[in-house]
Amino acid sequence: MSTPLLIIVLGCLIFFGHYLSEVFERTKLPEVIGLLLVGLLLGPVLGVAHAQDFGQGGRLFTNIVLVFILFESGLDVHLQQLQASLRGSVGLTVLNFIVSTLLGAAVGQWLAGLDLLSALMLGSILGGTSSAVVTSLIRKVQVQEGTSATLVIESAFSDLFTLGVPLSLMTAYDDARFNVGSMFGQMVASLVLAVLIGVGGALGWSWIQERLPSLQKTRFSTPAFVFIVYGLVEMMEFSGPIAVLTFGITLGNLALLRPLRLARYIPANPVTLRADEKSFFSEIVFLLRTFFFIYVGLSIEMDNAWLVVTGAILTVLLLMARVPVVRASAPPRTPLLDLSVMSIMIPKGLGAAVLATLPAQRGIPTGDVIQTITFSVILCTTLLCTLLFVLVERGTLLGFYGLFFRNAPRQADAPPN
Repeated sequence: MSTPLLIIVLGCLIFFGHYLSEVFERTKLPEVIGLLLVGLLLGPVLGVAHAQDFGQGGRLFTNIVLVFILFESGLDVHLQQLQASLRGSVGLTVLNFIVSTLLGAAVGQWLAGLDLLSALMLGSILGGTSSAVVTSLIRKVQVQEGTSATLVIESAFSDLFTLGVPLSLMTAYDDARFNVGSMFGQMVASLVLAVLIGVGGALGWSWIQERLPSLQKTRFSTPAFVFIVYGLVEMMEFSGPIAVLTFGITLGNLALLRPLRLARYIPANPVTLRADEKSFFSEIVFLLRTFFFIYVGLSIEMDNAWLVVTGAILTVLLLMARVPVVRASAPPRTPLLDLSVMSIMIPKGLGAAVLATLPAQRGIPTGDVIQTITFSVILCTTLLCTLLFVLVERGTLLGFYGLFFRNAPRQADAPPN
């Protein structure tokens, strides 16, 4: 595709994204579906463009999307709300990862003929949720703040498992060594250090802004510093998404999180976005989100019909298994709407797609099978999650989920968060 034509296509896609947003306002049908289908049409169907055409730029772009979304989400999280939802978030993340991994491994063995280690790779790659999809959808429904925080934190925390476990299993496949203690030790270290760097970076940036007031008048200085924090944490092979989320939460709760000894150096006022900054941020996030979901569609490769069907079957099973996971981890008296939304939030994102390509790159014989099933699950979970989200948000499926959460109060009867 020539450069002038590519620029024309990009402009048309931006207008198409705005059109889909208008459609959502009228029909409550999220634009994610339309953007994914456009990506599928341009990539796997017509072959006009492919994810490989973007090279490293595609990976860079997806990381920028993640940084913006998680930082903005972190600013909106209040500390009291975080304390109330953190325990549920950890329980939901761990339990969902274990159940998804075992379920994915079982399906991989029974329906795709994978060996045990390859099947566990498949299951662990699919054990998390996509931050981009979750945060895009959760803002469109009136759930409690604690529920929203729980789902956002789960999507960030699950990266620890979906990165650490599959890579350890690939290493074990290569040299027949697998140390569970070492793997979990690295995951805990990644979590703790990412949180510490996120908090320290936020406190340091607050001090810099206090000393250089001119920075507070700029629109992009804080996101630029967030990029630096994310890049440094990733270079140290820790969790960049968790560091960015922690950075945003700290900036939004400076009065509670700043050390007493540094009180005179760090302002107590939380960092908030002005009206013009929110408008600016929302436009950037809109553009990035538009191209992100199109890029996800371009990245999906499905060249084996049975493996695609296997991915669809696994998607249905993951959705069914999510209900008991939510029942076991959700706080008491959580409203039915919140529980229903939590029960459908199983979308897999571009991180899973990237991980799915690694086994084949490392010469693992079952790598192509893992990749095809994963791409199928990414497509099916995103489309199914989005469609179910519409039905839940309209109240159509609340009666159905009420069969599984009989004691859950309706939204009007729920206690304030």
